[in-house]
Amino acid sequence: MQRITAATAAPLFGIAASRRIEQATAATLPRHMLMQRAGLAVARLAITTAPHARTIWIACGPGNNGGDGFEAAAQLQQRGFAPVVTRVGNDAGLPADAAASLQRALDAGVRFADAPPAHADLAVDALLGLGATRAPEGPMADWLRRMHAGTAPVLSVDTPSGLNADTGVLSLDFLASPGGSGREPRRLCLSLLTLKPGLFMAQGRDASGELWFDDLEAAPGAEPPTARLPGELPVMARPHASHKGSYGDVAVIGGAPGMAGAALLAATAALHAGAGRVYVAPLDAGLVPLDTTQPELMFRRPEALELAAMTVVCGCGGGTAVHDLLPRVLAEARALVLDADALNAIAGDGALQALLGARARAGRATVLTPHPLEAARLLGTGAAEVQADRLHAAQRLAERFGATVVLKGSGTLVTAAGETPVINPTGNARLATAGTGDVLAGMIGASLAAGRPAMVAACEAVWLHGDRADRWPAGLPLTAGALARS
Repeated sequence: MQRITAATAAPLFGIAASRRIEQATAATLPRHMLMQRAGLAVARLAITTAPHARTIWIACGPGNNGGDGFEAAAQLQQRGFAPVVTRVGNDAGLPADAAASLQRALDAGVRFADAPPAHADLAVDALLGLGATRAPEGPMADWLRRMHAGTAPVLSVDTPSGLNADTGVLSLDFLASPGGSGREPRRLCLSLLTLKPGLFMAQGRDASGELWFDDLEAAPGAEPPTARLPGELPVMARPHASHKGSYGDVAVIGGAPGMAGAALLAATAALHAGAGRVYVAPLDAGLVPLDTTQPELMFRRPEALELAAMTVVCGCGGGTAVHDLLPRVLAEARALVLDADALNAIAGDGALQALLGARARAGRATVLTPHPLEAARLLGTGAAEVQADRLHAAQRLAERFGATVVLKGSGTLVTAAGETPVINPTGNARLATAGTGDVLAGMIGASLAAGRPAMVAACEAVWLHGDRADRWPAGLPLTAGALARS
């Protein structure tokens, strides 16, 4: 068993792939052995979480997730704890493995009750597992509300009930966030056999809380991962015998009237992320061509840039003015990061989309960095549809435009055609402030300028961007400007 952190590198398997791995593993083991391993893992984490617990409430559902709960109850009873089991469903509807674990719990003397105990030192959610297709209702929903309204830690078995393990979408709103009162129970989730992508995306991270994993002594075999966690991505080493030309030139094109700050944030981030030289090409002709706080930034008119030798970050605060520059940018830039208004312009212009496709055919590195609404415009759909299946949306974008795609949000996704998608585990809600996306675009630009492949550059920048937010001092406000300089 291991605690999953931002430094963990691991394959992720969706519902269908996890089912195949489960079936293949069970076929190699004695009957009921896999569920016994699962129940023991749950019991071990329960004991570690609440070693002095007098009462452990285990809420069990009608399927194999409930069977894991029965098995955990039997293991806890045998170790001197006092589990109290409430259950939904009847004996006749139980799968064979779950029925066997129910009998083991009964034989061990586990107490079964019609209602939750008045007090518990730990609550275990074993109601709905991997393949749940509908929202918990009736007693299930009532018990989940009671668990999460209490003060005892809540341990979810495999996935939190109501969470889609593929998408991270929750069917119960009250589980979508901790709530912020400071009185919410500690949340833990023990993912069994495989790690699922939905635990790291959308509402999955809030619902899961502390994430643990036990592979139950099984291996995925030849099953290809649905996505992956990248592991810790350190800053690229810089050889002593190098110079500014070794790390490339970044040109930031953006900053229409009233939005100059976006271009300056991206340029600042590129500078502090290690680009050899950084140029700012503002679309506001009235902007003073000097940042006295950062004299390293060089200002140029957009038409004066030698794009063929540069990594271009285009669109940050670009407004509608960026549209007319995009044909040249798409045709000439050596490497390219397209953000914000550049993406909006491309979404509404077939000719620009054709130029973007031509870049892909020419093998020129391009990274798109949409948030969900920008992604929806590019796909001709709505932001809700993007958020309902972020993994699929990012893959569609990558295939349609032949680019590396960074779909921002909780569990930022990085993918490209033919690549296994990467779900970024770093970052937090402190990044939900204006300008942090411009900072990310500049960071990706610096990594591309240093010669990193597009997928690698994007993964590294996204990981480091979130890691800075995770390490941010608690008493210090996180602003985009401060983040860019960090």
